[in-house]
Amino acid sequence: MAGFQVMTLTEAAAERVKELVDNSDKNALGLRVGIKKGGCAGMEYTMDLVEVAQAGDDVIDDKGAKLFVDPSAVLFLLGTEMDFEVTKFRSGFVFKNPNETSACGCGESVALQAADPSVLQQ
Repeated sequence: MAGFQVMTLTEAAAERVKELVDNSDKNALGLRVGIKKGGCAGMEYTMDLVEVAQAGDDVIDDKGAKLFVDPSAVLFLLGTEMDFEVTKFRSGFVFKNPNETSACGCGESVALQAADPSVLQQ
């Protein structure tokens, strides 16, 4: 499987990774992507600027952007496409991961209650 990449980036994600690296106050080489236990669904994606590659990192150079995939995350990230989205209310990296079995909606919904009419009459 020569040339197989664990992850790919969209143009938007590659541009954002390059911006983060170029605007870093560190001597960054790229962005490290990993996973950790946490969040409502059990796992969270992690991202950090990389100054020094670690032994075992899977290095991906896609569209001029460099990703370092934590070795413990490779099996969870196989086939993942990383995108960067900007909407009216948020901007951030989005992972299209074929290994995802469920996802949590934290931060994506709100609870509403009826306004107190007495506050409006003051």
